[in-house]
Amino acid sequence: MLIVRDLAALRDAVREFRAEGMRVALVPTMGALHAGHIALVEAARRPGTKVVASIFVNPKQFGPNEDLSRYPRREMADLKMLEEGGCDVAWLPAVETMYPEGFSTGVHVSGVTEGLDGASRPGHFDGVATGVSKLFNQVTPDAAYFGEKDYQQLQVIRRMVADMDFDIEIVGVPTQRDDDGLALSSRNIYLDETERQKAVALPRVLGIAARAIGRGDDPAAALAEAEASLEAAGFAVDYVALVDAETLGTEPEAGRPRRLLAAARMGATRLIDNIAVDDGQ
Repeated sequence: MLIVRDLAALRDAVREFRAEGMRVALVPTMGALHAGHIALVEAARRPGTKVVASIFVNPKQFGPNEDLSRYPRREMADLKMLEEGGCDVAWLPAVETMYPEGFSTGVHVSGVTEGLDGASRPGHFDGVATGVSKLFNQVTPDAAYFGEKDYQQLQVIRRMVADMDFDIEIVGVPTQRDDDGLALSSRNIYLDETERQKAVALPRVLGIAARAIGRGDDPAAALAEAEASLEAAGFAVDYVALVDAETLGTEPEAGRPRRLLAAARMGATRLIDNIAVDDGQ
């Protein structure tokens, strides 16, 4: 695996891949890798495709009171995981490469950013869109892979790519989970043993609510029951919402695909999860 920290060297490597007739797939990460990230790398590995995984803790997507300073960083372990997962290039840009002195451009996506995490974390998706658009221009991938756990982020990227005419296929990869159902997340390491045991209520409660809505129960009642169940399990609930799976509108029309999304804090750790609602469950 090639480890690259210089933008010119990255572009040279991509040009060599293109000269060989290879496609390029990008897996953007912030490091602190787990099996969910490696599932993205494995999904990106296709015959005739070279996989570039980026590791960049993007300061622009953290708010002033969020966990930028303590976000886990473990470069050597991450690189080992990427190599074992079959990654071809690890791209590790410095903050100065991504946002050099005088950098004054940002990307704002309207609509899909305005509720849910967009309301709870002002400016977060502007930072995501700006950082990812930089990575797209640096790597020039044919496809980019994102986990469905960060479902709103995935829809923001899809909207940005469509609106800005990026010639990139955006692939969503199903959420990877621990054996008890908790979605894998780099932030799970913040949970102590007791919190980790309680946290499994999040996917379980979402599953119960999704099945109730899918079989025709009143959505408002199902959402209220889900929120009460999460609070009873020890969560401080940010939101539990039923949305259109594409637009993220909170009043999905009949016949449209629906998704149930939630964010809640267990202690100091904010967790998110989501699940598709299948009619007739």
